[in-house]
Amino acid sequence: MVGAMPLDEAALPLEAISGNKHLQQLTPKQAPRAKADDCEWYEEEIDDDLKLSYALNRSVTLPSFASIYQREGMRMTESLLIASVLHRGTSKYQEIALLDTKHFGKALIIDGKMQSTEKDEFIYHESLIHPPLLFHPNPKTVFIMGGGEGSAAREVLRHKTVQRVLMCDIDEEVVDFCRKYLTVNHEAFNSHKLCLVINDARAELEKSKEKFDVIVGDLSDPVEGGPCYQLYTKSFYEHILKPKLNDHGIFVTQAGPAGVLTHKEVFSSIYNTLRHVFKYVQAYTAHVPSFADTWGWVMASDHPLDLTAQQINARIIDRIEGELVYLSGEFLISSTIMNKSVHQSLVDETHVYTEDDARFIYGHGRACCI
Repeated sequence: MVGAMPLDEAALPLEAISGNKHLQQLTPKQAPRAKADDCEWYEEEIDDDLKLSYALNRSVTLPSFASIYQREGMRMTESLLIASVLHRGTSKYQEIALLDTKHFGKALIIDGKMQSTEKDEFIYHESLIHPPLLFHPNPKTVFIMGGGEGSAAREVLRHKTVQRVLMCDIDEEVVDFCRKYLTVNHEAFNSHKLCLVINDARAELEKSKEKFDVIVGDLSDPVEGGPCYQLYTKSFYEHILKPKLNDHGIFVTQAGPAGVLTHKEVFSSIYNTLRHVFKYVQAYTAHVPSFADTWGWVMASDHPLDLTAQQINARIIDRIEGELVYLSGEFLISSTIMNKSVHQSLVDETHVYTEDDARFIYGHGRACCI
């Protein structure tokens, strides 16, 4: 789920695990004295009064520093950091890190937000990719907006009918970082069927003369101040994206948190916006443990999305190389059934995404290691 968030032109210090966030200051007296069997923790602030913590396998004490800078009116201070950092990097758009967590294995962190982990990324990527390709009668060409991690392309390339995949991500440094360090996706990056383009997805679609059977939105959540929210708007869907779909084409997008307490942030709005553009729109959800929430996706087409569980299972067997770990026909059908609270919100939602009237996920994420 990799997308670009612009940062200031000045590069962030490499000592920081993630950019665009508040980092907790730790003085020597405050720094924990870990016993031999203790571990350090990566902490992600997901709201003003809610944090998630992930235990780390190895720890390295990084040099203390004091860097105070301004971005969008937010004051940020960085000091002593203790982290288990396998790899790290900075682009002009984002801060990237690969952490070694005890519970989820290797974890990709972008701008202080958990993007995916070794143990459960298959849930997110199978849910994003396989439903639209299975519902399409014969998918041959796929356009991926974002997806620099490479996992979305990996799942697309498992489909025997697919002949060409165009993956468009704005951040070349993120793509290079993931290609180098996420070994599970090496084969996908090296596939002759994959065409990798470094560009803004909107600009690439606008200039493209090619149409696609499936278009995938593997983008960051809509965040205030970032460019990605413009790729969730009605005008983008209606005037740029939809004309680039072939007949029977299907669009799918990740649609943010979809839990009982979080689905009104952006999930219900994305669903309703797509209802104003396409004849048939289907929302579905799955729990992603490393996100500590239920996650949402939305499929849209001008042709019915009405396969049975048995038909889906038959297509899985016929079309996909290897075994799916998460999805089956029965589970995919069940994932479209919302609990009463979320279902009613989708029915009642009136908000439509526009450039001037958008909803946003909380901040860019604020993270620290303690």
